[in-house]
Amino acid sequence: MVEIKTNESLAAMRESGRVVARALAAVREKAAPGVALTELDRAARAVLDAAGAGSPFLDYHPEWAPVPFPAVVCVSVNDAIVHGIPDGTRLAPGDLVSVDCGATLGGWAGDSAVSFTVGPARPEDARLIAAAEEALAAGIAAAVVGNRIGDIAHAIGRVCRTAGYGIPDGFGGHGIGRAMHEDPGVPNEGRPGRGMKLRHGMVLAIEPMLIGGGTDDHYTARDGWTIRTSDGSRASHAEHTVAITDEGPRILTALQPRRSTAL
Repeated sequence: MVEIKTNESLAAMRESGRVVARALAAVREKAAPGVALTELDRAARAVLDAAGAGSPFLDYHPEWAPVPFPAVVCVSVNDAIVHGIPDGTRLAPGDLVSVDCGATLGGWAGDSAVSFTVGPARPEDARLIAAAEEALAAGIAAAVVGNRIGDIAHAIGRVCRTAGYGIPDGFGGHGIGRAMHEDPGVPNEGRPGRGMKLRHGMVLAIEPMLIGGGTDDHYTARDGWTIRTSDGSRASHAEHTVAITDEGPRILTALQPRRSTAL
């Protein structure tokens, strides 16, 4: 079932979204050569704690996972696509880092992700990150009243495929509200004009994931959580929580209020 949020609920979700945005900014500021991934998790935890927010990631235990997730952020480095567990690994110059973070505040969840490099980016990494951001912007632009889920999926997939990147099958966005994962699912590739019609008050986490090598192949690492590219190529991930409104898509996890699709 898809919950249609009231305008008051959207305002409350904007507050949880602000916490997520601040946590991601803190992680990005902390990331530097020699910094352990666990230190990035601590930076995000400090932001959540200061806001009185909880984490929908911490101790999250879906049926397919061998253990509950032990952190408040997923940190996926280089060939890791998503769900990387922060550990003692230390960042090195040139690493491509994707960070996914969620927060719960006042009973509402927010979810967002960003990719960046540690220090100057290699040209191919800069293109990969830019493509993920462009795909996210395209998906958000399609998230308008009267469109369908397939229009979002098609917009994302077209950007990814045109750029020559792979899309890991089975991973994509989702509805979000009182829980981090709600209906409907939002694939990263699909046919326009298909799927559920978008209505004012729906809230979606839109999150393209790109594989730099161009294949769609991936595997689950031995920790049971981290998803890695099969060819060892690098990956990027971008995500925002977006409200569907009669005035257009409203990004709830931006640092500043944003209706524009420009990211």
